[in-house]
Amino acid sequence: MSETTRWWWIRHAPVTVNQGRIYGQTDHPCDCDDPAVFQALARLLPPDAVWVTSSLLRTHQTADAVRVHLPAGLPDYERHADLAEQHFGDWQGKTYDEVRDGSQGHWHRFWLSPAAVAPPGGESFVGLMERVVPAIHRLNQLYQGRDIVAVTHGGTIRAALAEALRLEPEAALRLVVDNCSLTRIDHVPGPTGSHAPDETHAWRVEFANLSPKRLVGAGVAGALA
Repeated sequence: MSETTRWWWIRHAPVTVNQGRIYGQTDHPCDCDDPAVFQALARLLPPDAVWVTSSLLRTHQTADAVRVHLPAGLPDYERHADLAEQHFGDWQGKTYDEVRDGSQGHWHRFWLSPAAVAPPGGESFVGLMERVVPAIHRLNQLYQGRDIVAVTHGGTIRAALAEALRLEPEAALRLVVDNCSLTRIDHVPGPTGSHAPDETHAWRVEFANLSPKRLVGAGVAGALA
Protein backbone atom coordinates (compact mmCIF):
# COMPACT_ATOMS: atom_id res chain seq x y z
CA MET A 1 0.00 0.00 0.00
CA SER A 2 1.24 3.49 -0.84
CA GLU A 3 2.44 5.58 2.09
CA THR A 4 1.48 8.79 0.28
CA THR A 5 -1.37 10.68 1.92
CA ARG A 6 -3.52 12.57 -0.58
CA TRP A 7 -5.24 15.74 0.65
CA TRP A 8 -8.30 17.01 -1.23
CA TRP A 9 -8.91 20.53 0.10
CA ILE A 10 -12.29 22.17 -0.56
CA ARG A 11 -13.07 25.73 0.46
CA HIS A 12 -16.60 26.13 1.80
CA ALA A 13 -19.48 27.57 -0.26
CA PRO A 14 -20.05 31.35 -0.22
CA VAL A 15 -21.31 33.05 2.92
CA THR A 16 -24.23 35.35 2.04
CA VAL A 17 -25.15 36.61 5.51
CA ASN A 18 -23.94 40.17 6.11
CA GLN A 19 -22.28 40.37 2.71
CA GLY A 20 -19.41 42.83 2.56
CA ARG A 21 -18.52 42.24 6.20
CA ILE A 22 -15.58 40.35 7.67
CA TYR A 23 -16.74 37.09 9.22
CA GLY A 24 -13.57 35.13 10.07
CA GLN A 25 -14.65 32.67 12.76
CA THR A 26 -18.18 34.07 13.03
CA ASP A 27 -20.34 31.00 12.50
CA HIS A 28 -22.49 32.03 9.52
CA PRO A 29 -24.21 29.53 7.20
CA CYS A 30 -23.32 29.33 3.51
CA ASP A 31 -25.19 29.14 0.21
CA CYS A 32 -25.34 25.58 -1.14
CA ASP A 33 -28.12 26.16 -3.69
CA ASP A 34 -26.13 25.19 -6.81
CA PRO A 35 -26.12 21.37 -6.90
CA ALA A 36 -24.16 21.23 -10.16
CA VAL A 37 -21.08 22.60 -8.38
CA PHE A 38 -21.21 19.98 -5.62
CA GLN A 39 -21.95 17.17 -8.06
CA ALA A 40 -18.88 18.17 -10.10
CA LEU A 41 -16.75 18.15 -6.95
CA ALA A 42 -18.10 14.76 -5.90
CA ARG A 43 -17.13 13.24 -9.26
CA LEU A 44 -13.49 14.17 -8.62
CA LEU A 45 -13.24 12.77 -5.10
CA PRO A 46 -12.15 9.26 -4.07
CA PRO A 47 -15.00 7.12 -2.71
CA ASP A 48 -13.24 5.81 0.41
CA ALA A 49 -11.67 8.97 1.80
CA VAL A 50 -11.52 10.18 5.38
CA TRP A 51 -13.54 13.40 5.65
CA VAL A 52 -12.58 16.27 7.95
CA THR A 53 -14.03 19.75 8.40
CA SER A 54 -13.40 22.68 10.66
CA SER A 55 -15.65 23.36 13.63
CA LEU A 56 -17.65 26.00 11.72
CA LEU A 57 -21.12 25.45 10.24
CA ARG A 58 -20.29 26.54 6.69
CA THR A 59 -17.81 23.68 6.27
CA HIS A 60 -20.36 21.13 7.53
CA GLN A 61 -23.00 22.43 5.12
CA THR A 62 -20.56 22.30 2.20
CA ALA A 63 -19.46 18.77 3.09
CA ASP A 64 -23.11 17.67 3.26
CA ALA A 65 -23.83 19.27 -0.13
CA VAL A 66 -20.98 17.30 -1.74
CA ARG A 67 -21.61 14.02 0.07
CA VAL A 68 -25.23 13.82 -1.09
CA HIS A 69 -23.76 13.04 -4.53
CA LEU A 70 -21.55 10.23 -3.19
CA PRO A 71 -22.55 6.64 -2.30
CA ALA A 72 -24.59 6.27 0.88
CA GLY A 73 -23.00 4.95 4.05
CA LEU A 74 -19.98 7.23 4.26
CA PRO A 75 -18.59 7.61 7.80
CA ASP A 76 -19.38 10.96 9.36
CA TYR A 77 -16.80 13.71 8.91
CA GLU A 78 -14.49 14.65 11.76
CA ARG A 79 -14.68 18.23 13.06
CA HIS A 80 -11.35 19.86 13.91
CA ALA A 81 -11.30 23.30 15.54
CA ASP A 82 -7.62 23.67 14.58
CA LEU A 83 -8.67 23.83 10.91
CA ALA A 84 -10.92 26.88 11.37
CA GLU A 85 -10.47 30.18 9.58
CA GLN A 86 -8.28 32.97 10.96
CA HIS A 87 -9.90 34.78 13.90
CA PHE A 88 -10.16 38.46 13.03
CA GLY A 89 -11.05 39.58 16.52
CA ASP A 90 -12.60 43.06 16.71
CA TRP A 91 -12.74 43.24 12.91
CA GLN A 92 -15.36 40.49 12.70
CA GLY A 93 -18.71 42.01 11.77
CA LYS A 94 -17.14 45.21 10.41
CA THR A 95 -17.15 46.19 6.75
CA TYR A 96 -13.95 46.09 4.74
CA ASP A 97 -14.13 49.87 4.37
CA GLU A 98 -14.21 50.28 8.14
CA VAL A 99 -10.99 48.30 8.42
CA ARG A 100 -9.38 49.81 5.32
CA ASP A 101 -9.68 53.39 6.58
CA GLY A 102 -6.90 52.71 9.07
CA SER A 103 -8.88 53.28 12.25
CA GLN A 104 -9.00 49.55 12.94
CA GLY A 105 -5.30 48.85 12.41
CA HIS A 106 -3.23 47.50 9.52
CA TRP A 107 -4.40 46.68 6.01
CA HIS A 108 -2.90 44.28 3.47
CA ARG A 109 -3.21 44.47 -0.30
CA PHE A 110 -4.45 40.88 -0.66
CA TRP A 111 -5.56 40.04 2.88
CA LEU A 112 -6.82 41.85 5.95
CA SER A 113 -3.48 42.42 7.68
CA PRO A 114 0.22 41.63 7.22
CA ALA A 115 0.98 37.99 7.95
CA ALA A 116 2.55 38.60 11.35
CA VAL A 117 0.04 41.22 12.53
CA ALA A 118 -2.94 40.14 14.62
CA PRO A 119 -6.13 42.20 14.45
CA PRO A 120 -7.21 43.56 17.85
CA GLY A 121 -8.48 40.60 19.86
CA GLY A 122 -7.71 38.16 17.06
CA GLU A 123 -4.87 36.14 15.55
CA SER A 124 -2.39 36.74 12.75
CA PHE A 125 -2.04 34.60 9.65
CA VAL A 126 1.23 33.36 11.17
CA GLY A 127 -0.80 32.32 14.22
CA LEU A 128 -3.25 30.51 11.97
CA MET A 129 -0.36 28.60 10.39
CA GLU A 130 1.01 27.69 13.81
CA ARG A 131 -2.23 25.86 14.66
CA VAL A 132 -3.13 24.51 11.20
CA VAL A 133 0.21 22.96 10.22
CA PRO A 134 0.55 20.75 13.35
CA ALA A 135 -3.04 19.58 12.82
CA ILE A 136 -2.17 18.58 9.25
CA HIS A 137 0.84 16.59 10.41
CA ARG A 138 -1.20 14.85 13.12
CA LEU A 139 -3.72 13.77 10.51
CA ASN A 140 -0.90 12.67 8.19
CA GLN A 141 0.33 10.32 10.91
CA LEU A 142 -3.16 9.09 11.77
CA TYR A 143 -4.26 8.45 8.17
CA GLN A 144 -0.97 7.78 6.38
CA GLY A 145 -1.55 6.33 2.92
CA ARG A 146 -5.20 7.40 2.82
CA ASP A 147 -7.17 10.05 0.98
CA ILE A 148 -8.33 12.94 3.17
CA VAL A 149 -11.07 15.29 2.01
CA ALA A 150 -10.74 18.48 4.06
CA VAL A 151 -13.58 20.99 3.78
CA THR A 152 -12.20 24.13 5.35
CA HIS A 153 -11.46 27.81 4.66
CA GLY A 154 -9.41 30.08 2.43
CA GLY A 155 -6.90 30.87 5.16
CA THR A 156 -6.57 27.23 6.16
CA ILE A 157 -5.87 26.14 2.59
CA ARG A 158 -3.34 28.95 2.13
CA ALA A 159 -1.58 27.65 5.24
CA ALA A 160 -1.51 24.11 3.80
CA LEU A 161 -0.09 25.37 0.50
CA ALA A 162 2.50 27.48 2.33
CA GLU A 163 3.66 24.40 4.22
CA ALA A 164 3.79 22.30 1.06
CA LEU A 165 5.61 24.91 -1.03
CA ARG A 166 7.77 26.30 1.79
CA LEU A 167 6.34 29.74 1.27
CA GLU A 168 6.90 32.55 3.69
CA PRO A 169 3.57 33.46 5.34
CA GLU A 170 3.49 36.85 3.61
CA ALA A 171 3.89 35.19 0.21
CA ALA A 172 1.07 32.74 0.98
CA LEU A 173 -1.36 35.65 1.32
CA ARG A 174 -1.05 36.15 -2.46
CA LEU A 175 -2.63 32.76 -3.17
CA VAL A 176 -6.20 32.79 -4.48
CA VAL A 177 -8.57 30.21 -2.99
CA ASP A 178 -12.10 30.51 -4.36
CA ASN A 179 -15.27 29.27 -2.70
CA CYS A 180 -15.95 25.60 -3.54
CA SER A 181 -12.55 25.30 -5.24
CA LEU A 182 -10.56 22.08 -5.03
CA THR A 183 -6.85 21.87 -4.17
CA ARG A 184 -4.89 18.59 -4.15
CA ILE A 185 -1.70 18.21 -2.10
CA ASP A 186 0.14 14.90 -1.50
CA HIS A 187 2.28 14.16 1.53
CA VAL A 188 5.13 11.66 1.00
CA PRO A 189 6.82 10.42 4.20
CA GLY A 190 10.44 9.31 4.49
CA PRO A 191 13.75 10.68 3.13
CA THR A 192 13.28 12.68 -0.04
CA GLY A 193 16.46 11.70 -1.89
CA SER A 194 20.08 12.71 -2.39
CA HIS A 195 19.26 16.36 -3.10
CA ALA A 196 17.88 16.76 0.45
CA PRO A 197 19.11 13.83 2.57
CA ASP A 198 18.08 15.46 5.87
CA GLU A 199 14.42 15.86 4.96
CA THR A 200 12.01 13.48 6.64
CA HIS A 201 9.09 14.03 4.26
CA ALA A 202 8.06 15.87 1.09
CA TRP A 203 4.99 17.51 -0.35
CA ARG A 204 3.71 17.53 -3.93
CA VAL A 205 1.03 19.95 -5.18
CA GLU A 206 -1.06 18.25 -7.87
CA PHE A 207 -3.30 21.28 -8.54
CA ALA A 208 -4.68 24.29 -6.69
CA ASN A 209 -7.84 26.41 -6.79
CA LEU A 210 -9.67 24.32 -9.37
CA SER A 211 -12.72 26.55 -9.57
CA PRO A 212 -16.34 25.34 -9.52
CA LYS A 213 -17.17 27.36 -12.64
CA ARG A 214 -14.45 25.54 -14.54
CA LEU A 215 -15.62 22.23 -13.13
CA VAL A 216 -19.16 22.78 -14.35
CA GLY A 217 -18.41 24.66 -17.57
CA ALA A 218 -15.66 22.39 -18.96
CA GLY A 219 -16.82 19.12 -17.46
CA VAL A 220 -14.75 17.17 -15.00
CA ALA A 221 -12.44 15.58 -17.57
CA GLY A 222 -11.89 18.89 -19.33
CA ALA A 223 -11.17 20.70 -16.07
CA LEU A 224 -8.26 18.40 -15.35
CA ALA A 225 -6.95 18.19 -18.91
